[in-house]
Amino acid sequence: MDPDEFRELISAVRAEIGKAVLGQEPLVDLVLISVFARGHCLVEGPPGTAKTLLARCVSSVMDLEYCRIQFTPDLMPSDVLGVNLFNFQTSQFHLTKGPVFTDVLLADEINRAPPKTQSALLQAMNERTVTIDGTDYPLGPNFFVIATQNPIEQQGTYPLPEAQLDRFLFKLVVDFPDKDTEIAILAKHAAEPLEAGMHTSGIERIVSADALAAGRALVDGIRLDKTILTYIVDLVRATRSDPDILHGVSTRAADALAGAVRVRAAFEGRDYGLPDDVQALLAPALRHRIVLSPSAEIEGRTAEDVLANIKNRVDAPR
Repeated sequence: MDPDEFRELISAVRAEIGKAVLGQEPLVDLVLISVFARGHCLVEGPPGTAKTLLARCVSSVMDLEYCRIQFTPDLMPSDVLGVNLFNFQTSQFHLTKGPVFTDVLLADEINRAPPKTQSALLQAMNERTVTIDGTDYPLGPNFFVIATQNPIEQQGTYPLPEAQLDRFLFKLVVDFPDKDTEIAILAKHAAEPLEAGMHTSGIERIVSADALAAGRALVDGIRLDKTILTYIVDLVRATRSDPDILHGVSTRAADALAGAVRVRAAFEGRDYGLPDDVQALLAPALRHRIVLSPSAEIEGRTAEDVLANIKNRVDAPR
């Protein structure tokens, strides 16, 4: 696959997802970047803003299997991973695979499950492998997690630990669409009542498994000049010394950001990364990985504000 073919493919994917998900183009782009960068997404937003619909559309437009887990306080790790059950007819244990054995996994309201259940995804997200009773089971190269959080209702939730947050390539913040988009959504669902809600039957599958692999191979070949890599490292290291940040981001974050920059460059039809790519992806890639200092929180600063200050302070390559 050459860069022009890849760019045309991404344009077709955007258009196809846009048939069902209206007014969320930046969100769609970042989710697609995460897919081709082999990352995972944490999506935060109020109910009814197409978070689940987007996950279903991504799996429908690509040759990917989809599964959804509703995280609740009584969910156990075995409910996610699976369990070995004894078969009395054969006198052997048989693995009953959990919903994690899929391609696109929607972890809905992930912060409602207790920490021991949340941690069941740590190995799966990082290694694309799960260990059950001492045996490793691969999940496949296309394993992709979209986890959702509701920022409004926090009663009975368990905040994700830093180690879990660091497994997500992006944290995406979803807001309500504008007035014109909401009118268009209502008009669409009124004209096509069967397509309202979670139905994605109108979405065509246009990205085969081979095309996905070819696209990722193309992305791996995108060149990042040493100046771009240095710029990424300078930004990451600046989070570790900023007085508004209690804990800065990890080396894994720098590597993940570099991978996302390659994908964005490929989306734009380039075979090289630019400082603009780094700046555009800085907030979604790092906002969930920094811990603000108490003084910054008291003054009402947000992670986005602090990252914007760092971006303005660190010189970009020319």
